[in-house]
Amino acid sequence: MAGQIKRMLDEIIRQRAKGDHTLTQTTKTKLILKGFNPDKYTALSEDSPEVIKKIRAVAAEMGIRI
Repeated sequence: MAGQIKRMLDEIIRQRAKGDHTLTQTTKTKLILKGFNPDKYTALSEDSPEVIKKIRAVAAEMGIRI
């Protein structure tokens, strides 16, 4: 199922930022520092089980449930 990584990253950003532009940018920066550039992934990007597992761990660190 392509695009799952993109949806997960978008959900992390949405939940953390809650519509605040500054928090959106801060969250994107944190994700980039963790190795996940949200702009790199699209709805057609192939999903990797290892990447999905790492994103779930990052979300848990941020207190986000996805």
